[in-house]
Amino acid sequence: MTELLERAIAQLKALPADEQDAIASRLLRELEDERTWKAKFAATTDEQWDNIAERVRQEIAGGEITPLDEVFPSEP
Repeated sequence: MTELLERAIAQLKALPADEQDAIASRLLRELEDERTWKAKFAATTDEQWDNIAERVRQEIAGGEITPLDEVFPSEP
């Protein structure tokens, strides 16, 4: 176990049981989500990646994409 994880667990131990359970539930969901995404990425073929890239290119060419600068404007 890493030092950082040990520090986090030490702080969690000081919390009431219901807060510990809430944080533990979030962490377990996050770990499961990470496992799921890793499996999906590992199972994706080169052909599937190529198809995804082509669809994105078509969406960009068709103006269907909102530029990130519009979503996250830079500070003046």
